[in-house]
Parts: sequence; C-alpha cells; structure tokens
Amino acid sequence: MAKKTLADIDVSGKTVLMRVDFNVPVEAGRVTNDNRIVQALESIRHVLAAGGRLVLMSHLGRPKGEGFEEQLSLKPVAERLGEHLGKTVTLGPPEVVGAEAQKLAAGLGAGEVLLLENLRFHPGETMPDAAKKNPDHKLTPEQQATLDEFVAALASLGEVYVNDAFGTCHRKHASMYGLARAIQAKGGPAVAGFLVEKEIKYLHEALASPARPFVAILGGAKVRDKISLISTLLDKVDRLLVGGAMAYTLLAAKGVAVGKSCLDADHIEDMKRLLARAGEKILLPVDHVATDDFETGKPVGVDGTDIPENLMGMDIGPETVAAFGEVISSAKTLVWNGPMGVFEKAAYAAGTKAVAEAVAQAASAGAVSIIGGGDSAAAVEQAGLKDKMTHVSTGGGACLAYLEGKPMPAIEVLDEK
Repeated sequence: MAKKTLADIDVSGKTVLMRVDFNVPVEAGRVTNDNRIVQALESIRHVLAAGGRLVLMSHLGRPKGEGFEEQLSLKPVAERLGEHLGKTVTLGPPEVVGAEAQKLAAGLGAGEVLLLENLRFHPGETMPDAAKKNPDHKLTPEQQATLDEFVAALASLGEVYVNDAFGTCHRKHASMYGLARAIQAKGGPAVAGFLVEKEIKYLHEALASPARPFVAILGGAKVRDKISLISTLLDKVDRLLVGGAMAYTLLAAKGVAVGKSCLDADHIEDMKRLLARAGEKILLPVDHVATDDFETGKPVGVDGTDIPENLMGMDIGPETVAAFGEVISSAKTLVWNGPMGVFEKAAYAAGTKAVAEAVAQAASAGAVSIIGGGDSAAAVEQAGLKDKMTHVSTGGGACLAYLEGKPMPAIEVLDEK
C-alpha cells in the first residue's frame, strides 16, 4: 500500500484521533451486530498497547445535524467496545466538541479511550455535502465557517490522525478529509488503520492483478447505481453474473418479458449498449421465482426467461443457480456485490444463499473471494459463511466506489510511505 499505516508511526505518549465506522444496528439501547466494532479492534489495541491515548470518532445513522438525538447516541457502542477491551470507554459530551471534549481528551492517560459522540450531531461533519446542493457547488461563507470551526475543534484534541473507517472513505466529510489535513498542517502524521489497509489490499489486488478466471457477481435493486460499475468491470472480468432486481432491466433490454418486475425503464437504452459491448461476458437469469403480490403472494416458479405479465420476479430460479454455480466453481477471483433476490424473505432467499455457498466452496478450493459489503455481507453472515470468505468488506458504498474507480478522497489525503 502506497500510504503510511499505523505500523509506520510511533504513537507512544501521543493522543491519537482515530476515525472508525461504528455505524452499527442498535435496538433497545443494545448493539445487535458488532462486526464493525470487532473489525476495528486490531487498530485500537495497537494504539493502546503502544502507550497511546485514543480518541475515537464515528457517526451512527442519519441525524439531522441539529444537535444531540438520544436514539442515535453512541452510548451503546461505547459500552459494547468497553466489553471487548475489558476497560471503560468514556463517552464524549452531547455537543461532540468544545470545552468538555477538550478536557476529557487532555485528561486521558496512556492506554485510555474516549469515544466522541455521534459526529453527525454537529452540522460541520457533513457540511462538505452541502456544496453539491448549492448552485455553484461551493459552500457559502457561513457553511465554510461551520466546517472550518468543526475541523479545528476536532484537530485540537490530538496530534495523530488514523483513518480506519473504510465505509466512509468515499466521502469528503470533516472527520474523513478536513481533519487529516488539519493534523498534517500541525506537523502530525495522517495514516491508514489496519482495516483500511486490508480493504484496499484486497480490492486493489482484485482489480490490478486478479488470478483468472475473474468473475464478478452483481445484484441488488437499482441498476442506475451500478451502470458505471458494470462498465468498469466489463474491461476487467472474464464473466459477469447479474441477478437481483437489476437483472430485469438487462433482460428487458434484450427484449425479454419481465411482467411486473422492478424495472428501471430510463436506463434500458444504456443496458442495450452495455450488452452489445459485453458479448458473451454477461450471464443473466434463465429462470425465476416470482409472485403476483409482494406482500401477500406465494412464490411461483417460472421456467424460462420470460415472466408472465401478472407476475414479478423475486429471485433467481434453480436453473440459474446451477448455471451461476458452474461459472463460480471455475473462478480463481470472485467479487460479489448485491443479493440475487429479496433475500430478507425466506421464500425468496434460496438464490442468494446458493450463490453464497458456491462462492464459499470456490474459496475453499483456493479462489480469492471478496464480498462487497452491504446486503452481500449481510447475506453471507445470514448463511453462516462469513468465515469461509477471503474478505468481507465493511463498506458497501465505499467498496462500490473503489471498484468503479471513483475518487477516494479520504484515502488520497493520507501520508505517502
């Protein structure tokens, strides 16, 4: 990796500002899935073992940015992290930054941990997004002042910056980009944590020098979100398997009847051009599991590619499972992003589960298998196959952005080796 990492710097006796992705599900005041917390432990324990003082930063959910919201407090996260570390994790004040946060950070001893409150309680964290909404795509002077003040307040808390929040590396938020630059301006290092290093390693190697055959599997609902990804991958992969709701737009572009299935009619022409360019690379469903009503209908098997006009596709069928499985079994590199159907409902989960099993089996036979976060990661975990995969990404949107070749400003800003 061309960027410096935690392993390249000395944090002993220093206060380390570490951006993590603790955007985890919380119900009734308890974290219900702590995978993202667990994934950050290597970097956290490294700093503590080296005698650093640690200030952690994360967002949770989508606060309004107008101040403290109790239901989105990081208190349950602090408690769960404390259980993992076997020590108290102090939670920062409701206002995120300010005199109380400075006092808590300054009072940290070696090996102690402070977790700031939800960064998005403060309007400055997501202020860079506001530029996109302005006519000239620039912040107003007032917005810029809010951003600058927040960055300065965060930077005042420590001397070292570590980015271990891969899930938000495609965003230029205050704690992801501005803070790194502010620490660098003070003469401090801004480096990648071990999780970010691992994410980039697997994704870079998959794209730059994949063992072949290289097979990508795409699913999910919105084809518009993945047009760029399909276009990018076509130049890199040997086969591209497409399932999920996005497959119906591609099938419609081939003149196949898709009934009442989810369809992105605005992008059919785009799909026609991609299919013409792809030749035999793209493999689409050849049969389906459908229903006449999403809420109350029963699953109906549909042999062949055409879906009757009164039905909507909900999952890939058994012949497609077999065809996809055959391609997957021969692969040496696999990247999977997006489920094959509405896997949240048991009646339509078979296709996604079967693909997960095929990918896990290929990985056991020596293939590199990379699961692109989001619903794909959830499906793999639901199937109990997470530990069978080479790498399960912690960031769905960030993984997509990286695979598409989009800018990753939060990584680009870090110190070079």
